Amino acid sequence: MITFYVFVFGLVFVVYERLVLSPLSKIPGPSLAAATRLVLMYHEFTRTRKQWIHELHLRYGPVVRIAPDEVSFATWDAVKEIYVFEGSGYEKTNFYKLFDNYGTMCMFSATEKGPHGERKKIFADRYTKSYIMQPEVVNGIQDLATEFVKKCTENAGKAVDIYVYLHCYALDGTTLHLFDPLGTHTLTDAGELVKMKELAFRDDLVDSYKEYYLFDLLPSEIAPLLANYLRRPPRPRRIATQVMNTARRTDVASHTVLSKLLEAKLPTKSIASEMLDHTIAGHDTTGDGLCFLMHELSLPRSAAAQEKLHRELAENPGAPIDDLPYLDAVVREGLRRFSPIPMSLPRRVPKGGRRIGDAFVPEGTIVGCQAHTLHRLDESVFPDPEAFIPERWLEPEGAMERNQLFFAFSTGGRGCIGKHLALLEMKLLLREVYSGYRTRVAPEMTASMELDDQIIVSRPKGQQCWIIFDEVA
Repeated sequence: MITFYVFVFGLVFVVYERLVLSPLSKIPGPSLAAATRLVLMYHEFTRTRKQWIHELHLRYGPVVRIAPDEVSFATWDAVKEIYVFEGSGYEKTNFYKLFDNYGTMCMFSATEKGPHGERKKIFADRYTKSYIMQPEVVNGIQDLATEFVKKCTENAGKAVDIYVYLHCYALDGTTLHLFDPLGTHTLTDAGELVKMKELAFRDDLVDSYKEYYLFDLLPSEIAPLLANYLRRPPRPRRIATQVMNTARRTDVASHTVLSKLLEAKLPTKSIASEMLDHTIAGHDTTGDGLCFLMHELSLPRSAAAQEKLHRELAENPGAPIDDLPYLDAVVREGLRRFSPIPMSLPRRVPKGGRRIGDAFVPEGTIVGCQAHTLHRLDESVFPDPEAFIPERWLEPEGAMERNQLFFAFSTGGRGCIGKHLALLEMKLLLREVYSGYRTRVAPEMTASMELDDQIIVSRPKGQQCWIIFDEVA
């Protein structure tokens, strides 16, 4: 009986400390979530984290406590403090260890700035805007865009599932840049299609959260002993095997990312881990982002936007890809409305604590911003946020504020290194499609296009998108 009372007293004290004594107690949010992380965990395991956090921001404002030791922010001041200032000391949390491959760190999974920066230096030049715009890269991606349209229009008037072909395009484009000529050819080789399907249709959200929390909760002495039982199933087998085999090759084009990794003489596992991370990230984000965007453009409500895009492309057939303002606006609005990485990007507050906006946050607290909310909460920056309005990006007034809150690629030194490649892939494909075709949603399209949360990205819930391509006379 005494044990029971001690347990109850201890529980009451913990709750009291979290709700009253904690420096975070002044930050608004639901009391139950402030008392126990189980509330947040429930929403993570049930794929509702993103939407739940967004609804909390709508209710409580731009700063919300979502767990005893975690706070979500949705302001430019917070973005600047947490992600932009390189010397601010906000390190990544152990959540990012989920993105190790072959049991080996990659740039994205590096939790400290030092190892991240050292790895990034090796191949950063391969992802600069000037490098991405070189003919070797542009021509290769253009060929894939042409092949995509050929696939989608070979049976005139018939609906095609662009979810499949867009992910083929994204995978082939990413691996082209990584290790040409040893990349995938899923658009043209039916035998390789299974590699794309392993990636696009996998679902490891529950296993990922299990691994994260079990390793985080177990004592450091015990966790390694149970590692084989706690870890998720391996990454998609076929593509992981191809990447590992390719990491041992030297017959790659000099313009590739792999050529830089080989020059650095990294261990084979480190090279493979880096390339697999880039492969999966490029496939998921570009494939899903294009799918959401083309579906939106194909809806009756976006007919005017599609027509305006077609007109700009038809009137400027030889224009450089970055000299098409409406195309750029369509892409940016698509990434705002359907951000492929809408989830929080967690960081840990450094020693001594920090003031983020008006809130003081103690050291060790997990903080972050999510694109889904940054792109919607402040309606003075994004009026009518749930509407697809490319024209908003063409207005000079408010341009600075829109760009500050645009978080599709994160920002700062740890922002998405593949940003320029992704934008090139999106723009070249949309130009290839809408220069000569109009698209519409097929009558048989019943699959849900709701954003379905994965561990860090979101994809169409139904994992199908049936579209009809009509050639412009």
